[in-house]
Amino acid sequence: MKRLSCKSGAGIGLALLSPAALATQEELLMTLGRVPTYAFVLFVIIVFVAVYFMRSRDKRAAPLSRIFEEREAIHSVGPNTPVTVCVRAMTAEKIGALIVMDGERLIGIFTERDALNKVLAAGLDPVNTKVSEVMTKDPYCIPPTTTVGEAMQLVTQRRFRHLPIVENGKVLAVISSGDLTHWLVKDQMREVQELVDLAARS
Repeated sequence: MKRLSCKSGAGIGLALLSPAALATQEELLMTLGRVPTYAFVLFVIIVFVAVYFMRSRDKRAAPLSRIFEEREAIHSVGPNTPVTVCVRAMTAEKIGALIVMDGERLIGIFTERDALNKVLAAGLDPVNTKVSEVMTKDPYCIPPTTTVGEAMQLVTQRRFRHLPIVENGKVLAVISSGDLTHWLVKDQMREVQELVDLAARS
C-alpha cells in the first residue's frame, strides 16, 4: 500500500510537472532559435565597425585634391575692397573667408575672425577700411598633395579655419575645417541607418 501510494504520488507529481517542464523546454528552444539571429546582428555590427575605421583611415590618407574637385568657384577680392563689401559677400555666399588677390598673386585672407577682432573690436569704420589693412597677410598655404589627415592636424594644432591650396603659385581652392569634417563623416549616417534597418528586419 505504501509502495502504491509512493507510485501514485510520483505519477501525480510528474503529471503536474510535465506542463512546466514542457513550457521550460519550449522557452529554451525559442531562445536557442534566436541565437543565430543575435549572432548575425552582432556579426553585422562588428563588420560595420571594422569597415568604418578602415574607411576613416583611408579617407584621412586621401589627398585634398579629392575634396576640392567638386567645390565651387574660389571667392576672392582685391586689396582695395572695403570691409563692408567683403562682409556682405561672405554673408551672401555663406562662407567664412575670402582670399585677397593682387592680380594672380595671393597676398592675404580675410576671415570672420579678422572682421571681429581687427575691425569691430578695434573700432574701425568698415566702410572706409580697406581689406588689405586688416587681412591676414601671407596666409599659410598647402599643396594639393597634402592629405586630409595632415590638413586636419594643421587645423587642430595651429587653429587654422581656412587653408588655401596653392600649386605653382596658383590658388586652386580654399578648404575650411568644416569641409574636412564633412568629407570625413559623409555617408556615415546613411550607413548607420542601413545597419539599424537591417537589425530591425532580423
